[in-house]
Formats: sequence, C-alpha cells, structure tokens
Amino acid sequence: MIDDLQETAVIPTLNTQWIGKTYIYLNEVDSTNEFLKVRVAEGNVPAGTVVATDFQSRGKGRLQRRWEALPGTSLLLSLLFKPDWPAEQANWLTMITSVAMAEAGEGETAVPVRIKWPNDLVIKVEDVWHKVGGLLLEGDVGADGRIRSVVLGIGLNVNIPPEQLPTGATPPTSLLAVLGRPVSRQALLVDFLQRVEMGVATAVSGQSPQAVWQKRLITLGQPVQVTHTGTNQAVSGVAEGADAFGHLLVRDGAGRLHTVTAGDVTLRQPKRQFF
Repeated sequence: MIDDLQETAVIPTLNTQWIGKTYIYLNEVDSTNEFLKVRVAEGNVPAGTVVATDFQSRGKGRLQRRWEALPGTSLLLSLLFKPDWPAEQANWLTMITSVAMAEAGEGETAVPVRIKWPNDLVIKVEDVWHKVGGLLLEGDVGADGRIRSVVLGIGLNVNIPPEQLPTGATPPTSLLAVLGRPVSRQALLVDFLQRVEMGVATAVSGQSPQAVWQKRLITLGQPVQVTHTGTNQAVSGVAEGADAFGHLLVRDGAGRLHTVTAGDVTLRQPKRQFF
C-alpha cells in the first residue's frame, strides 16, 4: 500500500487543472491552516494551493478545539480558495469539500460516510454515529463584502488504531478501526482533491452544492439541541432543513423556526414511552 504524501508521490498522480498545482508537504507543522494563512498574508499564493502534513503539533478544529492525531495516521491538509463570491457563499466551500471527502472515503472503503451539521464527517458503528473527520473554514472578506480568500482545513482519521483514538463529544473512530485494515492516505488525498475541483467547477457554473450536501446530513428530521456560537444560547427542536447557505433550520416546540448560522448540535434521543 502506497501511503506517501510527499510532493514527488502525490503530484504525478494528481489529475487536476488548478487544485494542488502548488502542493506543499511538511513532515511536521503546528497547523496547516496557520501555515497557509501566513503564506497568504505574505502574498502571491495561488488559488488551489494545498498544504499537507504527517503531523500537526497544534492542530485545531472549530471553536479553537484541538485536533489530535498520531504522526502518519491521518489525512491532514489545508486548501486555499479565492472565489469571486459574496461572503455568504463561503459555506459553499464547506459543502463542496465535506461531500468530496465523504465520497472519497466511500470510494476507497465502501463504508457510508455522512455529515453531521455543520462540518463533522461521521460513520455509523453499531447504530451509533462516530466522528471520523472534520473541517475548519477561515475566510478573509474585503470591504466590498466579497471573499478575498478562504483557507479550509480538513482532518480525517485514517489509520489510527482503535485503542489510540482521541476522545470527543461525538465518539471518534478511524477507517482502520471500522475496516480492520489500513487505508492509503495518498489514494484518499488524490481522489479528494480531484472531487473538490469538480465540485468548485459545478458551483462556479451557477449550481449550488446545497442539495447534494443536504442529502448526506444526518441531522435533518432529528430532534436536536443547538448551542449558538458566541451567545451560548440553546434552542431545542427538530432540524427541518438547511437554507441555500448551509444554515440549519430548527423548529422549536412552540412552532417557531430558528435559523442557526453557527453552533454546536447535539442529536437528542426521543423519549421512550412505556405503557
């Protein structure tokens, strides 16, 4: 099994027009997102730049949470986008990349990969959803309200042994833990990047990624509790859908519809009734 993420191994196998044409491999880095953001601030970094690593010493997820992974066991990378889109369309990139990674994971493993709003990749193990990956989008918006750049980080637990999985609010897993065999990170990476490029091309042509993304959401139709980012206010209800920009629509017990732009979602188990 080929599992090399270095430039000499990845670039020759990558069939893309612009994604990954600038590909940077780092044996170790504090955070691929932070590394790429610094490069962008220095200027002259093309759209489609990819930074991949075998180990992050200070990897991070949403809400400044740490992302932990043993060296050489996970797929850890960041991508640079520069779409000429209004700021509210930034979440399209989250939709495109999460679907691309889910499809790549399924293509390499035949294991269904779904999405837990807003950006967790999950696999069902013994009727319980386990987190296998996640995304982090960090954008820069100009005074005109249009996107100047987006750095999007993604982490996927690939070959972490079950006994070494980190802890989390959503139980973690890895592809190795689910399949019982290792999976090629290189094959996953190449497939993922090619799918991202196709997804962006579709979006640029005017077709929203929302419908394809929404089909993978495990959150819809479920009783949920959402804690809003920033205010820590919680709302409970049923997740009825998502709007065109990926915001979650939750209807509470009084019939009010809430639009959630950012927050933590907990799937609530329906109360059992005994007669």
